[in-house]
Amino acid sequence: MNKEGITAEEMRAIELNCEYLGVSTLQLMESAGRTVALEIASRFDPSSRVVVYCGTGKNGGDGMVTARHLASLGYKVSLVLVGKECDIRDEVVVVNWRAVKEMRTSIHLRIAHDSSLIQVEDSAVVVDALLGIGAKGEPRPPILQAIEAINGSKGFKIAVDIPTGMDADSGETYGRGVKADLTVTFHKEKVGLSRAKKYVGELKVAAIGIPPEAELLAGPGDVSLVTKKRAPESHKGDFGRLLVVGGNETYTGAPSYVALAALRTGVDLAYVAAPERTATVASSYSPNIIAIKLKGSHLSPSNLDELEPWLSRVTGIVVGPGLGTHPETISAVEGLLERAESLKLPILLDADALKAFGKSRRKISTSAVLTPHMGEFKAVSGKDPSSELEARTTDVRDLAHELDCTVLLKSHIDVISNGHRWKMNATGNPGMTVGGTGDVLSGVVGAFLSQDCDPFQASCAGAFVNGAAGDFVYSEKGYHIVATDLIEKIPAVMNDPMSHRAVKALNMIQGGNALR
Repeated sequence: MNKEGITAEEMRAIELNCEYLGVSTLQLMESAGRTVALEIASRFDPSSRVVVYCGTGKNGGDGMVTARHLASLGYKVSLVLVGKECDIRDEVVVVNWRAVKEMRTSIHLRIAHDSSLIQVEDSAVVVDALLGIGAKGEPRPPILQAIEAINGSKGFKIAVDIPTGMDADSGETYGRGVKADLTVTFHKEKVGLSRAKKYVGELKVAAIGIPPEAELLAGPGDVSLVTKKRAPESHKGDFGRLLVVGGNETYTGAPSYVALAALRTGVDLAYVAAPERTATVASSYSPNIIAIKLKGSHLSPSNLDELEPWLSRVTGIVVGPGLGTHPETISAVEGLLERAESLKLPILLDADALKAFGKSRRKISTSAVLTPHMGEFKAVSGKDPSSELEARTTDVRDLAHELDCTVLLKSHIDVISNGHRWKMNATGNPGMTVGGTGDVLSGVVGAFLSQDCDPFQASCAGAFVNGAAGDFVYSEKGYHIVATDLIEKIPAVMNDPMSHRAVKALNMIQGGNALR
């Protein structure tokens, strides 16, 4: 969460995670609307007339619930739907719209599908439930006329979540927003509310039943935060170009797993830079991999000049899988990190690169992610991570803060932190102890990094996707899993992260510990 509040995008991600955890949008809407109604009831007696202006989206749905609860408490309620009834498309809003339509004797209902039908209402309380946190830009008719009608009323004005016309992130109103006396915002304060106080009025933050796990556990919402929309006019390279530096004569598969996982995640180009013999083998795994053949039998400082022209082409780097720990390689990793820092290239250090980095253990001045398992964590930090989960989160946060990077500690429960925020990930199963699954994780996170995603968000989403892919494989093959199985399931998770819910439930029935 942003220190000064939560963004609209982050709030939507939390709502998706709620749905994944079994708390539906309908439940949250019911709680939100009831909260506003009870706030009104605490300030005005039931003889008061209340007018609720509702839009056709979810904010309008909150207003419909508010109107229903006020009517049940004996208030004189009018509800004005601003827009056409056919524009109510969200299922949960449809449910609440049908409910208030049946309340003909307790709610006075009007549909203002045209600006000319909107007028200033005489009431003690006016509720603004027109547009929510997703609205951007200047409001248009008939919403604009509804804003003017609300502002023109002498009644006490209450905004639901945010005042209509306000950008939830920037606080911009273009001079055409509702000027509320009270804003009841849900779960946490939205960033923009602190930047437009003259429109917000008194601010109350109301809990609506969002479970803490919606923010503590990685879920589909975290995947939504890193998923980039593809415009029809997109070009090759717009969605990232990832360089994987790794491999030696023994470990030829590791860097290829990274590259193939990145491609399945959505990166446009994946390069594998490895010693010549290893790079040749890597290219034979798939024609989708672009192999860069480096001189020598292991990575050495002399290879850095060979990599220089490629560093100027790519948008992200993964270093370490199968790299080896030759003394020259350790020196080369530090040199490569320095060049990434000078170019401001995001970098992920895994496997042998972590052991090399552990020799210097310093702050990193570019976007960076470290992905150690429990043993590698000691190589980087100098101490074993705690066996207790709560203490382990502190260990990870401390290391991330010390190095100024994001640390993703791989375990039966993954812990991710950037030194300020932290999350856990519970997807995956014991079948993923097979070699190569960590390389797949590096490919997924590396793909997000190369697409200019925030390192913490990339790591949370990557951990969820990797573990969920493993759960999909377990549902079909049990514990007979190999790393390439995960790669093939990445698209299924990316296309519909919520589908993991059903797989998780099935695996629990079959005996797999998908919840870990």
